[in-house]
Formats: sequence, C-alpha cells, structure tokens
Amino acid sequence: MHISISDAAGQLIDLVRRSEAGEEIILTREGHAAVRLVPVNMPTDRASRLALLEEMRVAATAKTTGDPDAAHSQDFLYGDEGMPG
Repeated sequence: MHISISDAAGQLIDLVRRSEAGEEIILTREGHAAVRLVPVNMPTDRASRLALLEEMRVAATAKTTGDPDAAHSQDFLYGDEGMPG
C-alpha cells in the first residue's frame, strides 16, 4: 500500500497494525516513495543476528564517501613538520 505522509498521520495506529500483520506500507512524499513502515522483528538466533549486522555494515559502507575523516580533514593546512604551511 502507498499512502502520503500527510494522510498517514491520521491513520498511524491502523497502518502500524497492518504493517505488523505483514502488509507492506510505503509512505510517500510528493508522490515519491519516502519510507517503508515495517514491523520490528528481533532475530532470535545467532545466524539471523549476524546476517542483520552484515546488512547494516554493507549499507553503512555504501553511504561513506572517499573524503577524509574529521581527524584528517585539515591536514592540507600543515607541512611535514606539523606546522602551518
């Protein structure tokens, strides 16, 4: 089911129940899919937990950029001796 975020606001309890029952709920903004409402199913076995952690690691890695981290983002301002250059 696709529903706009503004329409979903008044139906949140019903939408949560439907999602918990297994229905896929997609919230849209300006006609485009924005978020998916899904139930939280905590994995109980070790293999499922590890698979979930790996999914999260892959998703986080995909979001990173090649930019320097905060600790090294200003290195270009300093010379080899560590003094402003």
